[in-house]
Amino acid sequence: MCTVSFINTNGKIIITSNRDEHSERTNASEPLGIDFGQKKIFFPKDEKAGGSWIAASNKGEIVVLLNGAFIKHVPKPIYKKSRGLVLIDVIKEESPNLFIKSIDLRGIEPFTIIIYYEDELNEYRWDGEKIHEKSCNSKQNYIWSSCTLYSNEIIEHRKKWFEIYLDKTPILDESSMMLFHSNNNNDDENGFIINRDTGMKTFSITQIVLQNKELTFLHNDLLQNKNYFKKIKIINSITA
Repeated sequence: MCTVSFINTNGKIIITSNRDEHSERTNASEPLGIDFGQKKIFFPKDEKAGGSWIAASNKGEIVVLLNGAFIKHVPKPIYKKSRGLVLIDVIKEESPNLFIKSIDLRGIEPFTIIIYYEDELNEYRWDGEKIHEKSCNSKQNYIWSSCTLYSNEIIEHRKKWFEIYLDKTPILDESSMMLFHSNNNNDDENGFIINRDTGMKTFSITQIVLQNKELTFLHNDLLQNKNYFKKIKIINSITA
């Protein structure tokens, strides 16, 4: 939930997410498939709050969460609901993009949510007072870094590193993007696998690939050194 990339290459949509948490936090369970009415939602479940930071549906929707909006905020002692539960609420609805703009987010900690569905890519940032919507070009490539862990200077530096990597990589696919997200660059500030003195560390890397009306869900649990792999057939959806 702290680094997310979006790649559109050779008919594939590839979304990869690094989850960084404090070492005292309980590890997430392996991805589940849970029915919500006509939808089946797949996501690794946060055992502490019950939500998640990344999820996909059998309709081809992909939703991913990052902590924070635009600036590093001061957390409040109590929030009415986990951001991870908000993500589940969003993806289980018939129209995630309409739903996130209609719900009352007061009392929810600031976050960024990325939604991909039917060749549309949208970014929503909740700053604690207002939801900010941005339409992205789904034919382009993007990287997001959480403002709660990285300064604006480091975020821009990581974007440049991302662009250089894409330019120099001969084959852009799920393997090369997993390799990119697995690189610590010998530097906790710029690298993607962190293990800081503050207790913050990378728990997992999760990747979702959409191609030919099929989702591939890969979850790499770094704490337990376990991999989860699942293929999901898409119903009533178009592909990139």
